[in-house]
Amino acid sequence: MRTHPSLRPLRAAGLLALAVLLLGVLSVHAGRRWGRGVPFVPSPCPLEVVVPVESPEEAIRRVLDDQVKAWNRGDLEGFMAGYWKSPELTFSSGGDQTKGWQATFDRYRKRYQTGGAEMGTLSFSGLAIDLLGPDSAFVRGRWQLVRSKDRPGGIFTLIVRRFPEGWRIVHDHTSN
Repeated sequence: MRTHPSLRPLRAAGLLALAVLLLGVLSVHAGRRWGRGVPFVPSPCPLEVVVPVESPEEAIRRVLDDQVKAWNRGDLEGFMAGYWKSPELTFSSGGDQTKGWQATFDRYRKRYQTGGAEMGTLSFSGLAIDLLGPDSAFVRGRWQLVRSKDRPGGIFTLIVRRFPEGWRIVHDHTSN
């Protein structure tokens, strides 16, 4: 049987579709035959990507973990990425209250990066995260710095909110 030349591409496409269908059936059969649990079934869309959804608690912990990593690299700007970049950010420590992201950044820089100050190695422990709603949480924990001459530490309470760019600290109360 001869195929008209204009129909040859259609015949080839039909054979390809049949081959893909057979491959899918054989994959399902092989998965069951070999007892691999859930059989492999080809996705109808080869570009489909499944991204696991992070819980709010996991996302907040990741923000705090990223802060610790940045601090321990000496990256104060990376550390500050965990804070809401707004003039409404509040930071309280040592009886003083600082208002605004830039003022908080300047306070950290003055205290930990100027005049021979040592940033040290930061760690957080005892984290407790209480969700206040779908987009806000209350976080408590301990902080510890290890430096060559001292080991300051204390406790903190944070209020964090979810923004389009992710979870950010909107209020930090830290004490020694």
